[in-house]
Amino acid sequence: MIDRAGLAQFLRARRESLQPEDVGMPRGQRRRTSGLRREEVAVLCHMSTDYYARLERERGPQPSEQMIASIAQGLHMTLDERDHLFRLAGHRPPVRGVDSDHVSPGMLRIFDRLGDTPAEIVTELGESLRQTPLGAALVGDMSERVGPSRSLGYRWFTEPSARELHPPEDHDFYSRMYVSGLRAIATLRGPGSRAQHLVDLLAESNVEFRSLWSEHQVGIRPKTVKRYQHPAVGLLELNCQILQDPEQSHSLLVYTAEPGSESYQRLQLLSVVGVGA
Repeated sequence: MIDRAGLAQFLRARRESLQPEDVGMPRGQRRRTSGLRREEVAVLCHMSTDYYARLERERGPQPSEQMIASIAQGLHMTLDERDHLFRLAGHRPPVRGVDSDHVSPGMLRIFDRLGDTPAEIVTELGESLRQTPLGAALVGDMSERVGPSRSLGYRWFTEPSARELHPPEDHDFYSRMYVSGLRAIATLRGPGSRAQHLVDLLAESNVEFRSLWSEHQVGIRPKTVKRYQHPAVGLLELNCQILQDPEQSHSLLVYTAEPGSESYQRLQLLSVVGVGA
């Protein structure tokens, strides 16, 4: 059963404890509000200001699990805070572990400061949880992806467009890397895992995957420098730095180009061209 008073109080307390700079928002001028404004929280949580305001006023229908998850992420809650929010809203908290899409506040604080850099937060299966605008411009907007196609490794073998971003001479390496990585995760997580489900789907439908899987290659790791054949700006050679959150098996990927290089100039152009390129 929903605890409307407790939910409202908890949301107000969390909102008032955060400053715009804590969540990657500009502070602006003439600010009198202690903490975030309700309209700012609404933007962070992908909902209307009126809907969020009704929750703080103990009104409106019981929020869905999806809505509560969005609020927990938007307000940069820890897992304990997220679980508490779910219980106040009358829902069972999501199972913790490697399948969680809830990004830790610490990783979000770093991500929020990378607005002018290609960056994304991904799961161990290569599912994008967050992308900066330039990250989406580089590899495509993944925010609407659902099901197996959320995984980059899965798309590599099922969608030709996934390969168009890399020069043809790099394709064999990527194929072997994705198979090797998926084998490691499926072995680690075991039967019944999402990783094993992807293996089963690909083994059933893709000849190339079956052939590479039969070779039992392991330990093929991503290269430090990745090459992207972008349709709008041309070839980009980018360094990929990785920050890992071991508790939730999430990784923050940050792409940079060597200053003064042709790739650096093209990356600057991409920031102007944007996602619609």
